[in-house]
Amino acid sequence: MQRIYRYPWRRVAVLIALCGTMALAQRVDISSRPLRYERSHDYDVQHYRIRLTLDDARRAFDGETTVTLVALRDGFDHVLLDAETFTVDNVRDAGGTPLTFKQSSGKLHITLAAPRAYGETVEVRIRYHATGVQPDPEKFGMSGGYDLGMGFKEATATNPALVNTLSFPEGARHWFPCYDHPNDKATSEVIATVREDFQVISNGRLVSSTVDSNARTRTFHWLQEKPHSTYLFVMVAGPYLDVRDVEPGLPVSYWVYPEAQPDAARSFGKTREIIRFFEKEFGVAFPWVKYDQITIPRFGGGAESTSATVIGDVQIHDERADQDFPTHWLVAHEAAHQWWGNLVTMRDWTHAWIHEGFATYYENAYLAASQGEEEAALDWLLKRDAYLTEMRTKYQRPIVTARWEFPDQNFDRHSYQKAALVIRMMRWVMGDAAYRRAIKHFLEKHALQSADTHDLLVAIRESTGQVLDWFFDEWIFKAGHPVFAVEARWLEAEQVVEVRVVQTPDEGSQAPTFQMPLQFGITTARGKRVERVWVRQREETFRFTADGEPLLVRFDEGNHLLCEFDFRKPTEELLYQLDHDDVTGRMWAARELAKHTNRPGVVQALRRSASNDSFWGVRREALRATANFQDEGQTTFWKQRAGDAKSAVRVAAIQLLASQKDPALKAWFLERFRAEDSYLAQAEALRALGGCGTAEDLAVLRVAALQKSPRDVVRKAALEAMELLGAN
Repeated sequence: MQRIYRYPWRRVAVLIALCGTMALAQRVDISSRPLRYERSHDYDVQHYRIRLTLDDARRAFDGETTVTLVALRDGFDHVLLDAETFTVDNVRDAGGTPLTFKQSSGKLHITLAAPRAYGETVEVRIRYHATGVQPDPEKFGMSGGYDLGMGFKEATATNPALVNTLSFPEGARHWFPCYDHPNDKATSEVIATVREDFQVISNGRLVSSTVDSNARTRTFHWLQEKPHSTYLFVMVAGPYLDVRDVEPGLPVSYWVYPEAQPDAARSFGKTREIIRFFEKEFGVAFPWVKYDQITIPRFGGGAESTSATVIGDVQIHDERADQDFPTHWLVAHEAAHQWWGNLVTMRDWTHAWIHEGFATYYENAYLAASQGEEEAALDWLLKRDAYLTEMRTKYQRPIVTARWEFPDQNFDRHSYQKAALVIRMMRWVMGDAAYRRAIKHFLEKHALQSADTHDLLVAIRESTGQVLDWFFDEWIFKAGHPVFAVEARWLEAEQVVEVRVVQTPDEGSQAPTFQMPLQFGITTARGKRVERVWVRQREETFRFTADGEPLLVRFDEGNHLLCEFDFRKPTEELLYQLDHDDVTGRMWAARELAKHTNRPGVVQALRRSASNDSFWGVRREALRATANFQDEGQTTFWKQRAGDAKSAVRVAAIQLLASQKDPALKAWFLERFRAEDSYLAQAEALRALGGCGTAEDLAVLRVAALQKSPRDVVRKAALEAMELLGAN
């Protein structure tokens, strides 16, 4: 599952500084949460047959679920299932004999007519109904507005009336009785009767679709023939249009509202390419019979239901929005889950990182393959900063911890972004070939089963001989990350570069003293060489011979480590780094040079980089580095950069100009709003107008508030500007 965290719409966040002394704001005491263990069960579900009749006008459904299971103990005489929201009417066995049952506190207790022996098959048929369905998600640890279980959506200006389920993390129990925990997998059927203008999409393959003309209904029968966990079950019903990828092979469809058909391929058209990329990366074929993606309203990210992902309809966008709101990263994340999470599933919510870390890692891998290593490098910085924000403002925790109140607490920036960065380090430590063998072995060994972190460790050892207990202990089972203070000096008499590295974690940090490989890049007039060493102590000094005084000493050459560091350098070295290092190094140099804009040549170099660097991320960072410098040409320069080819750079330039709150810029902001083809840049121009305009500009803002845009960004900006100007 991919969350759309409240930072950037991914690409427009201000990066947090690499070094800093911000104190940890531990608002949540993880240690106070209850200790959780994997759930035990005395039966193994083999199959769910879910028959539903939906009445969307009444927010109601009638259901009959047949649960086929195998007893895991002798004397098995009682079936305990999860059941919320709906009311059970009766329960019968396979022969139709009524069974005694009790429904209370979210559980359904069924007493069998006679005890069963270990290994014996048992079948129970449960009839139930629900009316006025609207469960409170916050009661179950989810955010307000989340459609836990079955959600009935009324028609709005942006979506038709429809019904969708969200079974993650414990939503399945709200629309059918089940063993609702990821450590049990079963095959499934969904047979749904809906009004005649609706389609139904579910897991697996469509067995049949029949019409009842008298009742004016349609019944769809879907069958998932490979086992999967209940949180991956899905059923969506509505007036959908099936936009099919026409290429032969695996059936691939995008289910969208009819009016979204022209834009569907723009949002989802890379799906088959992404699947092929992952098949090559994992060495394992796509494991399901088809792949659907289904849009639903009021949902920001995606939920990776087996063979049928649901994705928020905000991901559908017009051609103009593509520069600001690309969707292929999300499509890649959810597609990766079809292996990581669906083919192999965590035994317990504690091990959520196996799903989310790998899916997040591979969304970046696809980004690198499709858009280049520079885009991927910036994406790694955004992922790192997302994790650091959570660590500093909320809590730090081990990636794997059994302390949680609700399953959703395991799905945070530690299990997504931090875990992805740790996987990246693990691949570097192991070596590419060994890493590939290990993940292929893990996926094949545990296919259609549940697994945990220790199973991954074993799979690595079995397939490569590498024992990574030390790595998992530091990075998975303990909290934090290394923070370094780095000093380098040139010893001319010895022709040696001496580098001192000290681990200096923030006060209150839970981080250990890390042991890890580390690379330095030493660049002289004759070229660059890379030195790999091991850090094992809190303080270490390394000495490297060199053929002349270094032009650049690069800490963490290759950008492999999840860390923060303070490395103070002469201005001359930073200027060289700004022009000659990789993307990550050039951006870091720009941020460091922002502290030295009073030094000769610095502002000129930053302006040159902001204008001419080949990568937009560096141009934006260099532009921002000029924020606190003022001269006669600064406003003119920022205006020029508002014409950059990349919308994110234009946004940054408008923000800098807005910070001046200069009434003389009012006409320019209005011109930028009218000339811009970027919705985000338009929004920034409106906010800027609110900061320097007058009441006479309210008329323009009221008109702008009527403009349609993705995520409503233009309207929201216009309203913010109107509030700044004192509009009622």
